[in-house]
Amino acid sequence: MKKIALLPSGSVSHEAIRYLLNGEPVEFVHYKLISDVFMSTVEGKSDYSVIPIENTIEGSVSLHMDWLVNEVDLPMQVEWVYPSIQNLIGNASEFLTSDGTMDYSQIKKIWSHQVATAQCRQFLAKAAPQAELEQVGSTSEGVKIVKDNPGQGWAAIGTSLGAATHGLNVLAERITDHDNNYTRFVLIGRDPISINRSPEHIKTSILVTLPEDVPGALHQVLSAFAWRRLNLSRIESRPTKKKLGNYYFYIDVMASTDSVLLVAAMGEIEALGCLVRVLGSYPGYAYEREKMEVK
Repeated sequence: MKKIALLPSGSVSHEAIRYLLNGEPVEFVHYKLISDVFMSTVEGKSDYSVIPIENTIEGSVSLHMDWLVNEVDLPMQVEWVYPSIQNLIGNASEFLTSDGTMDYSQIKKIWSHQVATAQCRQFLAKAAPQAELEQVGSTSEGVKIVKDNPGQGWAAIGTSLGAATHGLNVLAERITDHDNNYTRFVLIGRDPISINRSPEHIKTSILVTLPEDVPGALHQVLSAFAWRRLNLSRIESRPTKKKLGNYYFYIDVMASTDSVLLVAAMGEIEALGCLVRVLGSYPGYAYEREKMEVK
């Protein structure tokens, strides 16, 4: 049975991978820190790692992207999109008034991952501006902290699965600022994995490092894709961490490495003096609420 490393039970990562696999038999290995999730697969303790890399509201998860590029050498095998539905979670009895309504002004501290907290700014500013915000490694860790410290007036931001896992109440449902809040996940590992459904697309992620002091190098790189009509779904610059002002470009191309056009484009880019690294060529799956059931 394949082992899959991910953040703690009840996290969005946990919900997301259950959705993708839809009941297929695997063993989940939970870790508190995303660095441990990465290293689990690097060290052979698991076959794959679940990594969130992009969010509708907050954009790229830069820390995770930097790990993929600088710290590990594991290809992306699958990507999928899953809604990040965040809720306010706690012990309802601590915040109920005599007439049975919820008094959020009694919340002293709210625990969650910094990305989840950022997704709920408007709700927090309106409902609980007095609450101190504490950052933890995952939404599920925040929920567990609240569970382990009853009577403190603490709450957490997390998933309904996280609330159920730790026996707490959902104090307020769907508190994210936008209804279309989705997170893009990738599964990284050494070997391809079979998913029992048809992919929406095939994508290749590459890393391009431009030669220094070559005017118009980025324009020439993009032209190599453009004239071949290769669609780029994402391009992002990140510092190489080697020299100030030196950047690499992360590029998603809607094509497989089996494509003659993509292979030719990468060859042309390398001929310009650029370094090209393929981070993965993989199937992508969209979220299909009406077709999929989390088991």
